[in-house]
Amino acid sequence: MSDPIDRMLDAAESGKSIIKNRESLHYSYKPPIILHRESELEQVTQSLLPILKQSRPSNLLVYGKPGTGKTLVVRRVIDKIQERVEKSDFPIKLIYTNSKEETTLYGLLVSLGRQLGLGEEELPNTGLAISEVFKRLLTKIRNGKLNAIFVIDEIDYLAQLVAKTGKDILYQLTRANERLEEGGSLTLVGISNDLTFKEKLDPRVISSLGEEEVVFTNYDVEQIKKILQERINESFIENSVNEPALNLIAALAGGEHGDARRAIDLLRVAGELAERQQSDKVTVEHVREASQKIEENKEEKSLKSFPLHEKLVLIAIMKANGSSTGEIYSSYKNLCKIVGKDELTQRRITQMLSEIELSGLISGRLIHQGIHGRTKKYKLTISSEMIKKSFKDELTLQDII
Repeated sequence: MSDPIDRMLDAAESGKSIIKNRESLHYSYKPPIILHRESELEQVTQSLLPILKQSRPSNLLVYGKPGTGKTLVVRRVIDKIQERVEKSDFPIKLIYTNSKEETTLYGLLVSLGRQLGLGEEELPNTGLAISEVFKRLLTKIRNGKLNAIFVIDEIDYLAQLVAKTGKDILYQLTRANERLEEGGSLTLVGISNDLTFKEKLDPRVISSLGEEEVVFTNYDVEQIKKILQERINESFIENSVNEPALNLIAALAGGEHGDARRAIDLLRVAGELAERQQSDKVTVEHVREASQKIEENKEEKSLKSFPLHEKLVLIAIMKANGSSTGEIYSSYKNLCKIVGKDELTQRRITQMLSEIELSGLISGRLIHQGIHGRTKKYKLTISSEMIKKSFKDELTLQDII
């Protein structure tokens, strides 16, 4: 009997590979042509044009749901400007950072500083006050008379960091030019997935951040189909994706809000599943399986990212005798004892339940209890298996799941 590993490796070597170019299925891939985004490309270019005429562009806010091509378009325009800058002697610095990937304000500012050319001696990785870090960025811009464009992707996360720390760096960034009068300039390009993003900001920030705005509309199912077709031609060998499979991917991704990134993810996972099963075509079944796999991965990732007490609350819901806030709290207190952690107050746990409910992993409903007032009952919307699987590697929790 042949070894199962050998069997798999033989199949991989001699087997059919229907994917010819994996890079073009990766989310960071920049396609040579950006489909269905002509007007957005024009508006973003128009907005940043002044920098080539040696004057400061307005701050720009780019909105749109996830997967509508915002980052792609902004980066394409920035790359094109960069090509021209290299040929001119006007000192322009184009800098990109994603605030979801930087978990602290300090980290985000250091990432901007490094791209401006500040080494670790001028800007250490830790230890300075936020205002000092900011001052050093501005000094670098002023001394080099640089005209900087800071692109901050997923700027909603930066706004959350600002709210948490109370350090209103957004206000300082939008006002930077008042401090740069002797030389240099700073333009901010914010990219946001949240259409209500502006409502959450300090009114002083709103007026200066949103000097210009570009809203990206959602792709429709037909447009997603064309984007997929283009990507299939680049990534798969000919005739290896069934028409019904393509239609289903477009329907699944277009049905939500026209998310092209989700469509390409589905295509990639379905293609990998088809290859693993030694199939020479991607079928509707592969797409359904891929969709389920992506959903499960998303839940698991979100469970793993919760802080310890949120995890304890989820396990408490799983184990409680009943599901009212009080019953969950006593289950939670019990778990804290077992793992040797100090419990949080019932008020904080009630608040936490509402926060977890927003993530969709639990659902709550109000129950009226006559003269006893009302209580909220919670239940998991995911399986307890999923919770056990996600938390099994966490030492603190091993004894209680």
